[in-house]
Amino acid sequence: MQDSIVQMREVTKRIGKRTIIDKLTLDLPRGEVFGFLGPNGAGKTTTIRMMVGLMSLTSGEIKIEGHSIENEYEQAIKHVGAIVENPEMYKYLTGYQNLVHYARMMPGVTEHRVKEVVSLVGLEARIHDKVKTYSLGMRQRLGVAQAVLHKPRLLILDEPTNGLDPAGIRELRDYLRKLAKDEGIAVFVSSHLLSEMELMCDRVAIIQNGRLIDVRTLQSREETSSARRVLIEVDRTQDAVQALAASGQAAELAATGFIVIQGDRSGIAAANAALVRAGINVYAIREDVKSLEDQFLEVTGGERIG
Repeated sequence: MQDSIVQMREVTKRIGKRTIIDKLTLDLPRGEVFGFLGPNGAGKTTTIRMMVGLMSLTSGEIKIEGHSIENEYEQAIKHVGAIVENPEMYKYLTGYQNLVHYARMMPGVTEHRVKEVVSLVGLEARIHDKVKTYSLGMRQRLGVAQAVLHKPRLLILDEPTNGLDPAGIRELRDYLRKLAKDEGIAVFVSSHLLSEMELMCDRVAIIQNGRLIDVRTLQSREETSSARRVLIEVDRTQDAVQALAASGQAAELAATGFIVIQGDRSGIAAANAALVRAGINVYAIREDVKSLEDQFLEVTGGERIG
């Protein structure tokens, strides 16, 4: 993929006779939040450790902005920001002092950039308070600010929502999507919270036993104008099927008691109008969409996420 920040090619990791990662090939495009899913022991953390140079590859190649993580480590890693689980901060310093401290370690990070990332993660009101007074969600956001200080092209987050309450999870999710779009970076997220990944990610890769088994695009709900499977709840199902057939719309009864039709937006509206004309009460119309959890269990054969 031409506009990919990360290219993984035939990445393999063996420890002894055991293959942890088996010929993983994957591209991470800029401007996307990309999820990484797999059951316990699938190789998610091993992959992240190889991406940041903490573990060597047995074979294959990982390039970040065109630079090999093994052969050109400094050129590759300068494009990376990462948080593994909870970010560690100096709790006796303020949030601002923590960021200034990290900024001094990285060439080219100006005071303006520090203020910019504070605004980006929405911490302006509390940035001069000591970190020991921050909630876990605020510390996560400060960690994101620290990780993107040097304008990385890739942000890697391993279980970023650990320990967060629902409000904190939503805040972090919104900021990550904003980061991807506003900063044009690739955000690579490993998590076991499928419902959150579904809301956060543009696409997800699913690995099992060290092998990539699928990459799924998570379409936004307002996207689809093409034909889709729709469930309709009515009071007289048999009469409803006949009314739809008379209007030229094929329908069938689902085991759940709903009527099932296939149609685009205009077709669904026409079916609803036909049912109303026939004097049938319509209680609900909803798209029959498989959740990310359903898709995950389908492709992994029911293995638990972890």
